[in-house]
Amino acid sequence: MENLQTLIQSSTPLLIDCFAVWCGPCKMVPPILKEVKEKLGDRIRIVKIDVDKNPQLSAQWQISSIPTLLLFKEGKLLWRQSGVVPAHQLVPLLQQHL
Repeated sequence: MENLQTLIQSSTPLLIDCFAVWCGPCKMVPPILKEVKEKLGDRIRIVKIDVDKNPQLSAQWQISSIPTLLLFKEGKLLWRQSGVVPAHQLVPLLQQHL
């Protein structure tokens, strides 16, 4: 697996799911991301990051609530949102950046 910095710098958009094992709403996100991946395929990469295991990233990205989704492309943060975003809202939003 490529390192995270390489994925963030890539021209392929990278959606990062910031979650924690103990977070209830976070458990709703994987099926949504599965649907997103099915619709968008190789045009997007999706990575999950456990905020408890990666406190430096949480601090760097100022993650104050989870789940938080971050969208990077070519090193730039294009979009972020905390909370659960339904797939029917997330797909068109992501398509704007593909």
